[in-house]
Amino acid sequence: MLDAIRWDTDLIRRYDLAGPRYTSYPTAVQFHSQVGTFDLLHALRESRKALRPLSLYVHVPFCANICYYCACNKVITKDRGRALPYLQRLEQEIQLIACHLDPGQKVEQLHFGGGTPTFLSHDELRQLMGHLRQHFNLLDDDSGDYGIEIDPREADWSTMGLLRELGFNRVSIGLQDLDPAVQRAVNRLQSLEETRAVIEAARTLQFRSINIDLIYGLPKQTPDNFARTVEEVINLQPDRLSVFNYAHLPERFMPQRRINSHELPAPAEKLQMLQRTIEQLTAAGYRYIGMDHFALPDDELAIAQEESTLQRNFQGYTTHGHCDLIGLGVSAISQISDLYCQNSSDLNQYQNLLGGAQLATSRGLVCNQDDRVRRAVIQQLICNFSLDFETIEQQFNIDFRGYFGELWPQLQAMAEDGLIKLSNENIEVLPAGRLLVRSVCMVFDAYLEQQNRQRFSRVI
Repeated sequence: MLDAIRWDTDLIRRYDLAGPRYTSYPTAVQFHSQVGTFDLLHALRESRKALRPLSLYVHVPFCANICYYCACNKVITKDRGRALPYLQRLEQEIQLIACHLDPGQKVEQLHFGGGTPTFLSHDELRQLMGHLRQHFNLLDDDSGDYGIEIDPREADWSTMGLLRELGFNRVSIGLQDLDPAVQRAVNRLQSLEETRAVIEAARTLQFRSINIDLIYGLPKQTPDNFARTVEEVINLQPDRLSVFNYAHLPERFMPQRRINSHELPAPAEKLQMLQRTIEQLTAAGYRYIGMDHFALPDDELAIAQEESTLQRNFQGYTTHGHCDLIGLGVSAISQISDLYCQNSSDLNQYQNLLGGAQLATSRGLVCNQDDRVRRAVIQQLICNFSLDFETIEQQFNIDFRGYFGELWPQLQAMAEDGLIKLSNENIEVLPAGRLLVRSVCMVFDAYLEQQNRQRFSRVI
């Protein structure tokens, strides 16, 4: 079975390294300022010619309250009026991008992230979706994957009804932890009742999928109190669960400086939390998809993994990796064929550029042939826990053993340690190595040695 995991503490301690999450390869750390608007417009024209389907990501950066653990690009404000000038610029960006695409390019996937997308008023959400429908070919038969991130403190039944009416059929709910002491320590007070009300509304309104986000490693968490949170979440029966490892990087993310580092659980306790969480979720019927993600067996991600069609992009695991991804909004990232590009992460700069009728592209990268080879290798490993050499050889006209000859000793060491099974034809990530699949992918990362590992979270 694909979801089999074997817990091996010694192996985890040895291979629990800091490294990328591989929502892309090369990763965003490699982006540079030599890539700009011209490259984006060229890629959009190529996308139009090929009539490739689209995946849209819309970034809404505003939050009314700050969560101390958060590493997202956000603007904390109680002033709901701050959204209006941003939405005006976002609508300009939608218009500028869409005119370079073909109306026949269907939007198979749409995701609103943040921040807190439901910071927007009902009228603002309605207007924004109307603008997207006017300029992009959004599906109106509910067959697309149209998701939105929800903070249950910012949503009620009427909000959920509006979202369903606007075409959303998936919700991702931030929960993190239910223990009041933990919630106070990270400034996110959110009751089980608030969360349950949003989930009940989503079910009644026939949203297709519900995801819940949890974080382990937060201040004041213990293996016992986190196990109680997981138990309550299992009772809510989400279709998918994301269980993230909290990476404490206060030198990079200012809100984290408000967390008392003395209250963080020890590494051994974090391991215990993850192990118990895996045991609880497995016993409840969830499958381990990989990289912190779990899903019920009838979920599309689990089925795609069984059928070896699962893919990964900036939105995480997906069944729409074949789409060109268009990022809209401050800091949003696009992936169009071999181009990665990112909008300015500075809100004022983003708004000023669009105010001057210019796109806000600030940096990016165009993949070379070696990037494409390694991207395909990492994608197969991280999605399918296996890699067939012949597939790569045929796709890129290379000899796998010859191309990656210098990596062979590292791979053999991993095979001896029981992480992988290595043959002349393939690599199989073994049950004991599946939690550490990032470490296997890191072997194939040509840029990793040049990078400061402190920029990344640990594998576990």
